[in-house]
Amino acid sequence: MAEIVCQNIKKNYGAVEVVPDFNLEVKDHEFIVFLGPSGCGKSTMLRMMAGLEDITGGELLIGGKIVNDLEPRDRGIAMVFQNYALYPHMTIRDNIAFGLRRIKVSEEEIKKRTADVTGVLGLEPYLDRKPTELSGGQQQRVAIARAMIKTPDVFLFDEPLSNLDAKLRATMREEIARLHKKLQTTTVYVTHDQMEAMTLADRIVLMKDGMIEQVGAPEEIYERPATFFVAGFIGTPAMNLIDMTVNQSNDGFQLTSKHVTLCVDPSRFEIKEGQKVTLGVRPSDLSSENKNADALSGKSDLIEYHGDQALVSFDVGELKIRALVPARHRPGEGADVSFYIREGSGHLFDKATGKSLLKG
Repeated sequence: MAEIVCQNIKKNYGAVEVVPDFNLEVKDHEFIVFLGPSGCGKSTMLRMMAGLEDITGGELLIGGKIVNDLEPRDRGIAMVFQNYALYPHMTIRDNIAFGLRRIKVSEEEIKKRTADVTGVLGLEPYLDRKPTELSGGQQQRVAIARAMIKTPDVFLFDEPLSNLDAKLRATMREEIARLHKKLQTTTVYVTHDQMEAMTLADRIVLMKDGMIEQVGAPEEIYERPATFFVAGFIGTPAMNLIDMTVNQSNDGFQLTSKHVTLCVDPSRFEIKEGQKVTLGVRPSDLSSENKNADALSGKSDLIEYHGDQALVSFDVGELKIRALVPARHRPGEGADVSFYIREGSGHLFDKATGKSLLKG
C-alpha cells in the first residue's frame, strides 16, 4: 500500500513561510495533480515528498510510515524531472540501468527489468544511442523508464512535459495516462497546465500561496468552483467575471451593475439584499438563442476563429465579455450582439470572502 498522508506540513525559507499548513491524503493507486500558478508551492510540496527539501513542520507519511527524516532512496519513490537529467555520455540502456547498478542489482535482473520497461515505453530501438540522438519526447520517455525500473511505490512528476512542444505534450500526456492505468502506481504530478490536470487527474489539488484552494475531481473543480480564484483559474477560455450587487425585486432577486441588470434564481444561491457579489459565466454558457432570459448586449470587438468554434469578444459598457459560439454562426466585427446565460450555469461569489454562494 502506498497512501501518502500530509499532516500540517509547513515549509519556511528563513523567515519566509511558503507552505503554512498543508493537509492532504492521497489514496493508494490514485493519480493526484498539484495545479496552480508559478510560486504557489506545488513543486515545493513535491520536493518535500521526494526528500529533496527539508520539512519545517508537520508529518509526511508514505505507506503508513513517517518519512520526514528518511533519505530519498529509502522512501520507495521515483521522480521524473522537467529537464530529463540524463547522462549525456551514457547510452540509453546505461541511463535506464544506472540506478539499479548503484544498488548492486544483478546484471541478469537489470537486463530483465530493462526489457520490461523499454517494451512498455517503446524504447527498444534506441537503447544503444546517446541522449543527444533522441527527440525531446524520447528523452522524457527514457527519464520515465529510469524511474519505472526501480519499481517504486510512488511516482513523482515535476512538470515533465513543459519543455516539449504542444503536439508532443499531447502525445506524452496520453502515454502517461496509459502508463498509470497499466501500472496503477500512486502518482503525484505537478503542472501549471490545466489541460494536463483535467485530462490526467483522478483528483486535482488547486493551490494558491502555499495553501489548498480546492480538492476534487476535474468535473467538480470545473463545474462547482469553490472560490473566485478557482473559477478564474480553471477553464479555457477564462470565465467572464462581473462585479454586481444583489437587489430584491417583486419577482425575487436581481443582480445589478452600471451596465447590466440580470434576474437570478434565489433557489440556487445563498444571497441577500445589498450583498456585493461577482457573477461568473463561462464563454461556452453564453448563447444567442434563449430570448426569454436577460441579455448581455453590446458590439462585437474581436472575433477569434478556433476552427469549429469562434470566440466573440464584445463590449458591454466598460466590460469586456467573451462568448464561445459555433464558427459558422459567428457575427462580424462591429456587429450588435446579444447573448443570454444558459439556465442553471452561472456562478456567484461573495465579493468579501471570494467563496462560492452556490447552494448544496
